[in-house]
Amino acid sequence: MADEDFTLDPASPERDADTADMFAPAPPPVAQDAGAYTVLARKYRPRTFEDLIGQEAMVRTLTNAFSSGRIAHAFMLTGVRGVGKTTTARLLARALNYESDTVHQPTLDLTQEGIHCRAIIEGRHMDVLELDAASRTKVDEMRELLDGVRYAPVSARYKVYVIDEVHMLSTAAFNALLKTLEEPPPHAKFIFATTEIRKVPVTILSRCQRFDLRRVEPEVIARNLETISEAEGARVEAEGLMLIARAAEGSVRDAQSMLDQAIVQAEAGLTVGAAVIRDMLGLADRAQTIGLLEHIVRGEAGPAIEAFRTLYGFGADPGQVMIDLLEHCHGASLTRAVGAHALTLPKDQAARLAAIGAAVSPGVLARLWQMLLKGHDEVRRAPDAAAAVDMALIRLAYAADLPGPEEALKRLQSGDAPPARGGGLSSGGASGGGGASAVARAQPSPVTAEAETAPVLQSFDDVIALIEKRRDIALRLDVERFVRPISFRPGAIEFEPAPGAPSNLAQRLVNRLKEWTGQPWLIAAQGGGGAESQWERQKREQRDTLDEVRADAFVQSVFEAFPGTELLEVRTLPAPEPAVAAADEDDNDED
Repeated sequence: MADEDFTLDPASPERDADTADMFAPAPPPVAQDAGAYTVLARKYRPRTFEDLIGQEAMVRTLTNAFSSGRIAHAFMLTGVRGVGKTTTARLLARALNYESDTVHQPTLDLTQEGIHCRAIIEGRHMDVLELDAASRTKVDEMRELLDGVRYAPVSARYKVYVIDEVHMLSTAAFNALLKTLEEPPPHAKFIFATTEIRKVPVTILSRCQRFDLRRVEPEVIARNLETISEAEGARVEAEGLMLIARAAEGSVRDAQSMLDQAIVQAEAGLTVGAAVIRDMLGLADRAQTIGLLEHIVRGEAGPAIEAFRTLYGFGADPGQVMIDLLEHCHGASLTRAVGAHALTLPKDQAARLAAIGAAVSPGVLARLWQMLLKGHDEVRRAPDAAAAVDMALIRLAYAADLPGPEEALKRLQSGDAPPARGGGLSSGGASGGGGASAVARAQPSPVTAEAETAPVLQSFDDVIALIEKRRDIALRLDVERFVRPISFRPGAIEFEPAPGAPSNLAQRLVNRLKEWTGQPWLIAAQGGGGAESQWERQKREQRDTLDEVRADAFVQSVFEAFPGTELLEVRTLPAPEPAVAAADEDDNDED
């Protein structure tokens, strides 16, 4: 051993290049990509209570509680996804522990960042514990968590426990939490958030101050999306933003996520159109789905199926089409009960739904709603959703003009036969009735006879002629004076009401035309674009005739000969009838 040489060979390396050196300096940290993209839902998450969208009632209650010092020890936040439950919980944690150089008490004014705000926002504060109940459902985990409640906070004012999706806790875990909630230490605060408030035990709810975060209205969401689009330098059509707001169903986070997807649908600097967003969301054109509902209420199964097939060909989801029909049915019912102003839709679409509501009785609208609900459920469960929609449309169109229970009862009591549909009783079918009953069945009922002689209206002038024929003087005067026609097609009329028009003019016209023609009519009153009413046209023609007569040379000479003369009226004399006596004399001469 003593003769052994431990001298290092100068040609050999001191360390193995493949061996890590514990004394070597640490490599520089990998720099984060400064241009890493942050999704809009995170980038524009509210940082103050003023930034919360659509939750003014909750903010007002919390402001009064904090200003008066009546702060609860436990809060329960509930609502649908994306309305701001977790965000509100983090803001509450900041508000409870807010402290600055001048403020040393809880406050909801978070405009200036406090001492503990940054650590709470980044989720690294020792006294604010944010937990997910879905991953800590067992009672042992809850007991382990609650063991630290009795200890005072490290640096903040309160030790705050934020438990998300609290309904996921087990019954034993709720029982373990119950005692602490009943007698909490003064330095502990609990903030719970859940989307399933019914799964939370009543014993827990009774010990919390509950706040129900409401669904945000589409108009409010659309304004928020417009603000974000401007901040991002993106150009999106207002109609497209409203489509996203409606598709979000009250969830701000869902709306911002969909806006994130919509912005990249067009190249930089170009405007994202509503049609592009509609294709992205798989929505049908609202105007076309309203037209589909019009076909349904008129009992037109074939055109209804063709309209749906057109929408389906452009990528509309069958389930979404049924949802749109349900929404339109609700809108038509709402306009009948409240008025067209109750709808947050463009004026032309609201007018069309108001026309449907005026033409269809409340009982038929209620039946239509129930059948659409059943059809929507069938579409969800059917192996072929498009075929399920076809069958639902056929069923809806068939039932459109069937009498309701009240109308059918009145007809039976009055002895009138119900209206026959295609595929009724066959002529050769005999079910054992006598000769008298057979004769009674063969005689046409008054309803059938009236339907056979029902007039066919091909123009608006035909409508006025029919009103004159039926001698409804009041309706005729109102139609001639106040109706400015926009468009006419059999079964549907659009007009602009002249100033002073009665509010029930469209309803009266619908009722009369349905009674006289035997078919439902859709009559919509729109804001503008109508032609002259018949009364206005007559007045204009009279003025033109007076001007033409005044310009005549003979009339001008009369005015000069008789100063002060005024031309008040021009009458057209009827053409003289042929002399009957002369014709009789000719006949006598021939004899």
